[in-house]
Formats: sequence, structure tokens, C-alpha cells
Amino acid sequence: MAPALVETTLQEAVDYSKSGTGEYKEAFIGGPKAFRSDAELKGTGKQPPAKHPNYLPTWDAEKKYPPLEPFEHYEHGKDANPSFPNLLKNAEVIDLTANIGAEVHGVQLSKLTDAGKDELALFVAQRKVVAFRDQDLADLPIQDALNFGGYFGRHHIHPTSGGPSGHPEVHLVHRGADDTTARNFFEERTNSVTWHSDVTYEQQPPGTTFLYLLDGPIAGGDTLFANQAEAYRRLSPEFQKRLHGLKASHSGVEQADNSRNRGGIVRRKPVTHIHPIVRTHPATGEKALFVNPQFTRRIIGYKKEESDFLLKFLYDHIAKGQDFQARLKWAPGTVVVWDNRVTAHSALLDWDDGQRRHLARITPQAEAPYETSFEG
Repeated sequence: MAPALVETTLQEAVDYSKSGTGEYKEAFIGGPKAFRSDAELKGTGKQPPAKHPNYLPTWDAEKKYPPLEPFEHYEHGKDANPSFPNLLKNAEVIDLTANIGAEVHGVQLSKLTDAGKDELALFVAQRKVVAFRDQDLADLPIQDALNFGGYFGRHHIHPTSGGPSGHPEVHLVHRGADDTTARNFFEERTNSVTWHSDVTYEQQPPGTTFLYLLDGPIAGGDTLFANQAEAYRRLSPEFQKRLHGLKASHSGVEQADNSRNRGGIVRRKPVTHIHPIVRTHPATGEKALFVNPQFTRRIIGYKKEESDFLLKFLYDHIAKGQDFQARLKWAPGTVVVWDNRVTAHSALLDWDDGQRRHLARITPQAEAPYETSFEG
């Protein structure tokens, strides 16, 4: 007897409205629809008021910015004393892993001289990500914090995020009190890992970058970092050679669409730029992979299937490389400094009890990515 035909119900297409648009997912910024001013300023039955109300996000949908113009970036890390006498004179340095990351005590970033800032740029380029504990950056006037960060490059104004009133140069990562939409996110996603380097769709993406904690859950919300230079070195010489000369497009369109879908803003028309897959750091001379699944879209000159195949290998290589990754735990007074040119990172959404997570990022832009010749 022939088997009976079984009618199969087709699954409706998923629009990922709760967890991001298609391949693009962004779980860590609530946006204007989720923002509750009273809960942030006064607290709730379960959560206290925000510790830094001057850093609460604002969104001005009417304020638009023109396209970013090219500028000449000066890399201060090239001026640094490699023995770091101004930065680390009284410091305790603890390695996070053997090849990426350090934790530093005994240094106050806001008090550094220009020579100390030069050394900071080089030290971070070498260590890739450094957590400075017991810092006062969050307690300074916002403009003072911006003045400090502006030494390292032109401030980037994020096209979709909220910023403190009067200071759009500060990118805010904010999930408010009693926000439990993490549960919605995981209705459509199995994990919150979103490896990326920041805003690589810009013509001149960021270099030395600062993120500091304003409020955070007791546990959860850690950030993962990957050493993209070590990821490049792990590849065989023949594979490295094949990657040299290849370029890929990086797109900000999906991020803008995601913001609109959430009722957010788009301050500037989204852009797409082409960058080398392998870039060179101007201060260290290191080569690093420069692709990420958040913003990289297509290898130039490759057919779609070819591009997808190679990019997927590189994404998996970076994501699975736990032996060139570090997991950073936040604590009050922490400022994390990393070099976006030679790292990738991902926040983790692993708490859903409504505790606030509120961080501020200062994002100096650097040079346009470039590639030096393959050396074998």
C-alpha cells in the first residue's frame, strides 16, 4: 500500500522584528520605543534610578547630519615610547590571556599627559583590548570625556544610536530598567553573539576606542573580544597569500533599516564602502583580518556563492577561535579601550530580569583601511 500523502504546513516567513533584520541582529540597544524616562530617572519597584542621568539617551528625529568627509588621521601610537614609562610607571598589568587582553590597575586615564596618551594608543594596539579599572571618566563632565577621547581621532557620530542631550558624539548602549525584551529576542534567535568591528561601513572606521560602564547588571552582559591579527596569523601562508588583494563591501544599510523598524532614528544616509580583507596597522605593522558578519556583505569580483563560501569560513574561523579570544567582565569604574582595526567583539545578552545595562562609547575615527604587500 502506498504511503499516505501528508499535508505539510508551510512556516510563515520570519521578519526578525524582535531580534534584528535578516542576517543583521542587534540585541543590546532598546531604542526610543523601549525608553521609559520615569523608570530611568526615578527607578521602579525592582530597579534603582540611573546612576548617570546626564548620560541617558535622547533621539532627535529631525536632526540630520551630512555625509562624513574624508580627513587626515594622525596615528599617535607611532610617537610612543615602547617601554611605556608615562603610561605604566605605577601600574599593575595582568594579562587576560596569552595573546589578547590585559587588565590594568593604578592608572587614571583622564590624567594622562600627551606622551601617556601616545603610549596608550600603542599599548592597546599591541594588547588589542585593555580594561582599566577604578576610572573617573564616567564622573567627569561629558565634554571633558570627549576632549580626552578626541586626542585619538575625529569623533564619530553614530547614525542610529541615541546620545546624551547635546553630545551626539557619545554612542550609548542602553537597556533600561525592567526591560525584559531579551525574552522576545530569544523567541527568534538561539544566541546573541554578533561579532563585529564598529561601523566598518564608514570610509574611515574607528581606531582606538573607549567604552565605559555607567550601570550594569550584577552578573551578565560581558563582552567578547577576538584578536584579528592572531586570526590572520593562524592561516596558512598560501591562504594568507590568497586573501591579499581581495576587497569586500561593508554596508550600513541594514543597521539603518533595523533602527527604522524599531521606531528609531537615522541621522545620516547609510553608506557602503569597500575595504581590504587584510589590513595593516600603522603603528605596529601587524596584518589583521578585517571582515565581520555584521557589516561585511560581498567580496568584490567574486560571485555570490564564492563570496558567501569564503566569508563564512572567515567568520567561523574568528568565532571558533577561543584560543585568540578574551571574555571581559564589567565592573563599576571600568573603562575598556580596544583597537577596532585589529579586533572584533560581541556583547552578550545573557540576563533577562530587567536590570539596567548602560554604557557610553567614545569612538575616534582612524585612517582608511589599507593593505601592505604580502611578505610570505
